[in-house]
Amino acid sequence: MTDSTPVVDAGRDAGGIWPLIRAERAALAADLSCLSDDQWEAPSLCSELTVREVLAHLTAGASLDPVRWMAGVIRCRFDFDRQVALRLAEQLGDSPAGTLERFRSVVPSTTKPPLPVVAMLGETIVHSEDIRRPLGIRRDYPIGTVTRVADHYRDSDLVVPARKRIRGLRLAASDGPFRAGAGPLVSGTTTALVMAMTGRAAYLGDLEGDGVGILRERCATA
Repeated sequence: MTDSTPVVDAGRDAGGIWPLIRAERAALAADLSCLSDDQWEAPSLCSELTVREVLAHLTAGASLDPVRWMAGVIRCRFDFDRQVALRLAEQLGDSPAGTLERFRSVVPSTTKPPLPVVAMLGETIVHSEDIRRPLGIRRDYPIGTVTRVADHYRDSDLVVPARKRIRGLRLAASDGPFRAGAGPLVSGTTTALVMAMTGRAAYLGDLEGDGVGILRERCATA
């Protein structure tokens, strides 16, 4: 079994983000506790991965410190997609119940690859929605949590080209304080804006404004 012992990221949790990550992991684990076999194998919003595979990917991200991450990159000869697939397979387990149990074991983990802590929060929320949306599961995320994620993505092309995707657009949340950019308007819930920024076209129907068409084109070509 892959070692998932938490490594404390002391001194780097600016603003107390780890408790938010733990809360979102715990909420997702609770939501998935009674899925059928068919639901576990349902397509997620994350390209070509099932619900179960996305959960295993989240477990992998919470199990890799920078040393193990770099060792995997070298082993995969700097093929990052191969590295992701390798780590996902390690955490899939023999059954959906095993996949969920592995994820529960990393709920309190502060282990992470060489990414900012806020990027881990973003990964947690975006992949949780990749799972929840196809299953028809709704979560009302704390507005402060999703606003922090939106603020991160508007200024970052790390992992996903979010900043590039919204360039020249004005984003305005309808349920919170998030605002970004200038240009044609894109408005909707903070969660929908986050998911659109990360390329999830399924959320574009939740948005309004003259900039939605531009964002739709960018999501289709990214």
